[in-house]
Amino acid sequence: MDRVYVFLAFIGFVIPYSVFISWMLNHGLDFSLLWQSIMDEPISLFAWLDVLIAAVAVLVYTFHQRANYSNIQIKCIAFGTCLVGVSFSLPLLLYFNEINQKI
Repeated sequence: MDRVYVFLAFIGFVIPYSVFISWMLNHGLDFSLLWQSIMDEPISLFAWLDVLIAAVAVLVYTFHQRANYSNIQIKCIAFGTCLVGVSFSLPLLLYFNEINQKI
């Protein structure tokens, strides 16, 4: 199962970033346009809020269970959540759970 989690983390990094990089190439670092795009449609706001709440849940769970993870694992999950997103950090968290149970 650990290979599945690594694959999902990889996909969770590549797919969202490919969309984000495409948007950045078209619009640059226009944060006001990004914010406007988020707020324009209720479905966009729903998706962003859903991901934000999931990210908070991943971080809270990780820090609550920090005794089960090494410091580097905690940092990878935290930075992965903040810099990439839940699509990357949740499979990474599950991977760390899997390998830590084998030890």
